[in-house]
Amino acid sequence: MATKVYIVYYSMYGHVEQLAKEIQKGAASVEGVEVKLWQVPETLSDDILAKMSAPAKSDAPIISPHELADADGLLLGFPTRFGMMAAQFKAFMDATGGLWRTQALAGKPAGIFYSTGSQGGGQETTPLTAITQLAHHGMIFVPIGYTFGAGMFEMEKVKGGSPYGSGTFAGDGSRQPSELELEQAFHQGKYFAAIAKKLKGAA
Repeated sequence: MATKVYIVYYSMYGHVEQLAKEIQKGAASVEGVEVKLWQVPETLSDDILAKMSAPAKSDAPIISPHELADADGLLLGFPTRFGMMAAQFKAFMDATGGLWRTQALAGKPAGIFYSTGSQGGGQETTPLTAITQLAHHGMIFVPIGYTFGAGMFEMEKVKGGSPYGSGTFAGDGSRQPSELELEQAFHQGKYFAAIAKKLKGAA
C-alpha cells in the first residue's frame, strides 16, 4: 500500500505555494509514495484580501482537520507573522482538538516549511515555535538538518531555509523563491517522503 504524504499549506501571495509544489515533486520522486497538496481555509474576507492585493487562491483543495488523520506523513507550510506561523494556519491547528483528544496523529512524521519577509524575520523562530503544535499531537518532527549539503552553507546568494526546513524570503512580495531555495524544497520533499515510507514499513 502506498505511503500517503499530505502537503498542507497557507499562502497569501504565492511564495509558500511555490515551495509546496516543489516539495510535492520531491516527495513524488520516491517510489511507492502518493502526494497530495492541500490548502487550509482562509480566515480573511474577500474585501480585506482585495485591499491587501492578494491574488486569487489556487485550485488546491481545502482540507478539513479530520482529513489529516488519513495521511502517513504531513508537511506543513506557512508564511511568518511576527516570527510565528500565520494566524490562518494557527486557526486551522486550533481546530484539530478532536484529533488531539484521540491522539490520531501521534507517531506520524511531520515537517515544516515557510516564508519570511526578511533575513531576520523568522527563518528559525517560525519553525521553532511551530514545533509545539507537533509535540502536543505526539508527532515525530523530521527536520532536514544539513542533508542538503553545500547548499546549506551558501553565503554569496540570499537563501532562505534552515536545518528546520526549507524556506524563502518574500521581501516586499516581489522577490520569488530562488532556484537554490526551490532545490532545497525538492530535497525536503524527497528526504521526508523516504523517511515516511520507512516508518510506515516498520509499523
